[in-house]
Amino acid sequence: MLRLLVIAALVLCGQCSEQYLEDVDDNARVVGGTNSAPNAWPWQISLQYQSGSSWYHTCGGSLIRANRVLTAAHCVDRVVNFRVALGDHNLSINEGTEQIIAVSTIRKHASWNPNSVAAGYDIAILFLASSATINSYVKLAALPADGTVLAHNYACTITGWGRTTTGGSLPSILQQAPLPVVAHSTCSTSSYWGSTVKTTMVCAGGNGQQAGCNGDSGGPLNCAVSGVYQVHGIASFVSSLGCNAYQKPTVFTRVSAYISWINNNI
Repeated sequence: MLRLLVIAALVLCGQCSEQYLEDVDDNARVVGGTNSAPNAWPWQISLQYQSGSSWYHTCGGSLIRANRVLTAAHCVDRVVNFRVALGDHNLSINEGTEQIIAVSTIRKHASWNPNSVAAGYDIAILFLASSATINSYVKLAALPADGTVLAHNYACTITGWGRTTTGGSLPSILQQAPLPVVAHSTCSTSSYWGSTVKTTMVCAGGNGQQAGCNGDSGGPLNCAVSGVYQVHGIASFVSSLGCNAYQKPTVFTRVSAYISWINNNI
């Protein structure tokens, strides 16, 4: 995918369709993250797909209504059975806080092109088969105001169950890492992403130490505004040079660019 770009983009899902997997860099990794505190990010979900009798994590997402989840369109391009795990922390054990709910309907942006993640529109809403119970472990995400653009170097945090070591497996415990915003005026320069990054996207990170990676797709970029965390980004893609390539920040769908679309599709 995107092989004509000088810097190819890799989508971040844990188990993508073949068109994405064929471009995955075996050295791609997340570095600099730490285990999150249990249920510190109660809107974070694990999107899982069924293979045989087992379920596997593939992407993240954010609960925005009791029965609606915001994620990346590329996460749900495959036709498989999906479910979401809410209130989870360690995917490998049952902690008693989890809620598992099937996905009944998937609504992707009409302009999404699965052959060109860098074209944008990497956004989807999952309709859940039943409503989640909102409690101390499962809460709704706050979304930014329409059109909000955060300043350069604004402090944000990525969360997800994406890869954490070179060639490693997906972690069991939810990870978090600081990723400050990189202004579009900087991220769109030739030494960063150039014209690949659009104004409907938000860049974060790029220091070569912390980044999103395979398995983090669809998950949130959490940014505190007036003391309240808001989901400002949906993890979308990274560089084929590696997830934590210097001056190639993780690229997110900018949620504030799609508030009208979200409101019309929930």
